[in-house]
Amino acid sequence: MSLIAADRICVRLDGHEVLHDVTLTLAAGEIVTILGPNGSGKSTLLRALLGILPVAAGHVQRLPGLRVGYVPQRLAIDRTMPITVRRFLSLPCRVTDAAAAEALTRTGMAGQSGQQMTALSGGQLQRVLLARALLNAPQVLMLDEPTQGLDQPGEAAFYRLIETVRRDTGAAILMVSHDLHVVMAASDRVICLNGHICCEGTPRVVSGAPEYRALFGLGTQGALALYRHEHDHDHPAEGGHSHHRHDDA
Repeated sequence: MSLIAADRICVRLDGHEVLHDVTLTLAAGEIVTILGPNGSGKSTLLRALLGILPVAAGHVQRLPGLRVGYVPQRLAIDRTMPITVRRFLSLPCRVTDAAAAEALTRTGMAGQSGQQMTALSGGQLQRVLLARALLNAPQVLMLDEPTQGLDQPGEAAFYRLIETVRRDTGAAILMVSHDLHVVMAASDRVICLNGHICCEGTPRVVSGAPEYRALFGLGTQGALALYRHEHDHDHPAEGGHSHHRHDDA
């Protein structure tokens, strides 16, 4: 059973159609990345799936009682207002010290409860945001360009952390990104978006699809991954076709 299913949804903002005829599903335990250039509607799609934005057509179905954790694209913190990591984790709902410590340990931030949020590096801040998202034991974890502003080693480390979270918690992961590097290797399935779904499939399939290459102006060489999954099976190479989903044979 799908945790979230969108059926031919359209979204309009200020009278302009941003997304049209988008159909996708998210199953338990999978990592799915929505990949596309700036302005392609990635964040809009995430907000529509969350129920923050209304759809003009189609519908979004979520599993009743679905627990969702959300990591925003960016978080502006007033540097004149001190707030520790521990206090931040109790906003807006207070959590126990034990729960906060467990979440920080899971995201590689053990012992950092007393740190000021404004003193954190970009990578540390993203890990704290992830810890906060994990506090309600989400069945779905949604991340909106979580590695924006990080260098490539920082990106790789964060995506490895996401894989660990999925393995340890069983949560489904839905990310949006415009990265063409690590994200391809971090995903079980990639959805290439530009107002509609251009192509969809495993990273190997999508990186070879002509729609993906055209959208990002790639030549004969696809995007390079900074690390790769270790699988006990092979993904056969397949071609890509617009508006069709590609799966392993």
